[in-house]
Amino acid sequence: MNKIRIAVIDGQGGGIGKTIVERLKAANLPGVTILALGTNSAATQVMKKAGADEGATGENAIIHNMGDVDIIMGVIAILNANSMLGELSPPMAAAIGGSKATKILLPVNRCGIQVVGLKDLNLSAYIDEAVNAVVRIIENR
Repeated sequence: MNKIRIAVIDGQGGGIGKTIVERLKAANLPGVTILALGTNSAATQVMKKAGADEGATGENAIIHNMGDVDIIMGVIAILNANSMLGELSPPMAAAIGGSKATKILLPVNRCGIQVVGLKDLNLSAYIDEAVNAVVRIIENR
């Protein structure tokens, strides 16, 4: 099996990314490298402490790594320029959206994007669903 690289992108305090990383690690996925990409150093550090294998911070790190990952995980806001109180720049959003990687996004509606037709779940349940989607992708490779 080829090595699979998963980028977890988060900003502000990094709490959602931390939870994603913890649950991915708990899933014991073989051949997976988890890359913590923070819009700021605090978010990167929180995700690294949660068990991410590698970490990098800022616009250039996020843009640079979008061509080298297989799966991108985060909140839907990572596709929205100037989200996360301006931490996610337009070039970051373009690089994430333009990446050929599979994107598994959480429908957190605090960024001005309202996703309809979803089950009404709490954030923890959405993270569980996201990790289960990763497991299915890896099992089907």
